[in-house]
Amino acid sequence: MRRISVDIGGTFTDCFVAWDEQYIGAKALTTHHNLAQGFNNALDIAVESIDVDKQELLASVDSVRYATTLGTNALIERNGPRIGLLVTEGFNSTIPLSRGRGYGEGLPFEQQRDLPNAVRPAPLVPIPMIRGLRERVSYDGEILLPLDENDLREKLRQLVDQGAETIVVMLTNSVVNTDHELRVREVFLEEYPSYLLGAIPLLLSHQVAGRKGEYSRAVSTIIDSYLHQTMYHGLGSLERNLRANGYEKPMLISHNSGGMAQLNSTDALQTVHSGPVSGIAASEHLALNGDLGNIVATDMGGTSFDIGIVVEGGEKHYDFNPVIDRWLVSIPMVHLVTLGAGGGSIATFDRLYNTIKIGPESAGSDPGPASYDRGGLLPTVTDADLLLGYLDPQNYAAGRIKLNPSRSRFAIEETLCDDLDLDITDVCKHIKQTADTNMANGISTELGSRGYDTSEFTLLAYGGNGPLHGCGIANALGVNRVLSPPFSPVFSALGAGNVNQLHIHELSTYTVLFDTATNSILSDYAKLNDAIVELENRGQEDLLRQGLDIKDIKFRLEFDMRYGNQRVETAVSSDARRFDSVHDILQLINLFHTRYGERFGEGSQASESGVRINTIRVSAFVELEKVDFTEIKPLLEKLTVEATSSRPCDFVGFDNPIDTAIYDDVALVPGSFIEGPAIITTKDTTYLVEPGWTYHASNRGAVWFFKQDQCS
Repeated sequence: MRRISVDIGGTFTDCFVAWDEQYIGAKALTTHHNLAQGFNNALDIAVESIDVDKQELLASVDSVRYATTLGTNALIERNGPRIGLLVTEGFNSTIPLSRGRGYGEGLPFEQQRDLPNAVRPAPLVPIPMIRGLRERVSYDGEILLPLDENDLREKLRQLVDQGAETIVVMLTNSVVNTDHELRVREVFLEEYPSYLLGAIPLLLSHQVAGRKGEYSRAVSTIIDSYLHQTMYHGLGSLERNLRANGYEKPMLISHNSGGMAQLNSTDALQTVHSGPVSGIAASEHLALNGDLGNIVATDMGGTSFDIGIVVEGGEKHYDFNPVIDRWLVSIPMVHLVTLGAGGGSIATFDRLYNTIKIGPESAGSDPGPASYDRGGLLPTVTDADLLLGYLDPQNYAAGRIKLNPSRSRFAIEETLCDDLDLDITDVCKHIKQTADTNMANGISTELGSRGYDTSEFTLLAYGGNGPLHGCGIANALGVNRVLSPPFSPVFSALGAGNVNQLHIHELSTYTVLFDTATNSILSDYAKLNDAIVELENRGQEDLLRQGLDIKDIKFRLEFDMRYGNQRVETAVSSDARRFDSVHDILQLINLFHTRYGERFGEGSQASESGVRINTIRVSAFVELEKVDFTEIKPLLEKLTVEATSSRPCDFVGFDNPIDTAIYDDVALVPGSFIEGPAIITTKDTTYLVEPGWTYHASNRGAVWFFKQDQCS
């Protein structure tokens, strides 16, 4: 396996190289003005470990895969194009009204409880840029009012005259009958050929989101359109950089569905949060490959803290109507929760509660934390970690970033000490404890809301700051075991290289499996099977277009099902891909019955209300070779390791500094066993073993932390 995978984060660009039997991870500061520069810097660091230059490496690898926050940043900065929106006449207010919930979606829970004071996000499509078209299609696809093409041409002219740089088409019920949306595109190209106007994109909602729900489908297409130009130019520059350095194959992009595809088969919307999702994909493979049972995946980087859940068997949780930024969208996305609690998260004084607040603002990579000595003036979690003694100023990021404790001290003293009336050490402890507690609360809420007990989970701590804060988070959470996985500082980048090429296609339907009015079971299977075949063909075409062999393509079938007119839908995976008998339908109903009981409690099922399918979903994918994560469980042997030095460090819950043993890369030898407090500073990351914890190195670079009263 020869592969390069990259995760471009808000602070660092992480790179993972698989070169035959060698695995190399590297980090460099993200260069937001030119993402290719940060990638080149990280790759230059990686190739130092193998006897090959960058051009030869790029010319020889099987693939280069990117996970990027480019789309996320564009949403935050609101620097997208001016969008024109075409809707069915009478639905002009669908987006401005936002289901009456636009004030709350995407806000923290405590702010959602105070909606009168909430602020609606600035619209991506201003009201004057919305036009209604004379047309109507019924819920089952019947054309009630043909498209008025003269009206369409007039509305297109109005939007273009008002400066529309991209146009979105969202017609009611277009997912069940696409004729009108397709005709809008034909008329648009007749009126405004690309050679006269330039390449103004026109996006059709049924091609972006295949489910009913006018609002979420419209927003999905609007965001896709809003990010289109940014992603096109940003990813295009990355691809040109690869070409200039000898890479000739198509560039692959990680998707927030947990898969990936070539750039020409990727919608901009699919790239939002693709970096954290890549980490969850790697966690899923790790749990399955290493037989770890339930794990909660936590990625503490420089800008954010991301949480994902993987239950025993490697099953991921999906959001089928996730909220991106402040908007509800209609795409399948691996479920994750993001908190503003990274190493670069800024600590401020909360005057209302007379305490410290961490994030969500971040110092990022430029200027970065005050200790980076790049102009940052505000205190961050990293500054507190440095002054508490956890970080070596001369060996941070393998010595490539020299930390300046004086800058950290100045930032904290000037900003926080006077307001809190505490000395600087106590303030630093307060910063660390607040950050750890916030992250633990986020995990506890996420597990509790899904009915899980934290004691049943292993905490997986990765990202640049995961091994540094893993024990502190576990202390606050009440968890007794923490795993820092192999290549933990670049684990999400590793995950970007570990995912399958995959496409998910959906189709809204109204298929009644059990009709209570007639007391009958579905007997006409053709329509259901035809819909499944159509989705499989679309997924297969996507993969064949990317040069994959038809013999390698696999499919996974899933339905969103409900009892009668309940609003709650339950996703059900089906082993059967075709339905040819009453027995097949009854098996699917029984499977739904079981899943519903598992989710809401046995006895809550309501078959007497009828059973129906609302959405059909097909995943088309090709299994690819992955990094091996077997044999990472704790070892029986416990090897003694000699410390290289010691230094005083301050810990939460201890009044005085504790003389703390310092170790280097020798502590990564499998079997190495260290009792805390201790610090292991390697060329890749820093492991903090807090008082009351033990450190135990396993195979392949995995490291386990256990509460001392839990280890044998």
